Amino acid sequence: VQLQAFGGGLVQAGGSLRLSCAASGQTFSIYAIGWFRQAPGKAREFVADINYASGRIYYADSVKGRFTTARDNAENTVYLQMNNLKPEDTAVYHCAAQRSAFTAYAYWGQGTQVTVSS
Repeated sequence: VQLQAFGGGLVQAGGSLRLSCAASGQTFSIYAIGWFRQAPGKAREFVADINYASGRIYYADSVKGRFTTARDNAENTVYLQMNNLKPEDTAVYHCAAQRSAFTAYAYWGQGTQVTVSS
């Protein structure tokens, strides 16, 4: 499974961005796609994930009500709509794929930088 995340950029606080994660390869084996972020000097943080088949979604408390993730199975693409962005959302955002509920996120795309200015 190969993943490519894109759509990052520079935005002012209160603004919006939409990230995309395009999957290729053995996409039939994907159980879930997750979004993670890592700010400089900080540990990687879970943002949201979506079950590829059922559409079940989980969000981190820090983004609930502001971020929305959705999938387009026909296009093998998962989106992360980020609204009301805050400076603390500044990070490199990655998408990752999980093959089952009992395995780790083993497939990672390159990150895309999101910078929110105050």
